[in-house]
Amino acid sequence: MVPVIPPGVGEGAGAGGSGRLYGMTKLWLAQEPAADEMLRHDPLALITAMLLDQQIPLEKAFVGPYRLAERMGVERLNATAIADYEPEAFAQLFSTPPAIHRFPGSMAERTQKLARAIADDYDGDAATIWTGAADGKDLFKRLSALPGFGKMKAQIFIALLGKQFGVQPAGWREVAGAYGEEGSLRSVADIRDAASLAKVREFKKQMKADAKAAKA
Repeated sequence: MVPVIPPGVGEGAGAGGSGRLYGMTKLWLAQEPAADEMLRHDPLALITAMLLDQQIPLEKAFVGPYRLAERMGVERLNATAIADYEPEAFAQLFSTPPAIHRFPGSMAERTQKLARAIADDYDGDAATIWTGAADGKDLFKRLSALPGFGKMKAQIFIALLGKQFGVQPAGWREVAGAYGEEGSLRSVADIRDAASLAKVREFKKQMKADAKAAKA
């Protein structure tokens, strides 16, 4: 398999290219070598993991596409195959213990909707979402239009692409907001080792505490 980042895409460059992802030689997202290796090579797996990253530990979200591929009996995810999968059977893939997500039914449905959008709008090639973007603003617009991707998720994914995969179209840091800041430890985009993982967890914990206190 070939890695997920377009060669030659650097700071201030356009996002055109072959769709391959290069970048970090080792990822610390899934916390499982085979799953992290899949994320490096499979654009659909990477964006699906970002979709799953809510209301569960981040490493469970990022190992999710690998578990899904295992259960589908494939080495690489295919958008059309996922979109066309019989919905009840697909939900069963998500709910079979250990469940891929805390909410297997709803997240299976969202995964199929995301796959359908990629199959229909990007000819099944998830990498085209970023390799075909004119600049950071265009990339944000493309991501925000995908099922399950709100403003924050789109910003975090742009930061992840820029910081760990070398996908850096003009203005990417600006559209990523605080998540694009150099040296920040706010999201999955900033996890490069055990120490940064711990700091990101601490930041998220504090954010939840602050949100809870604000409601009190």
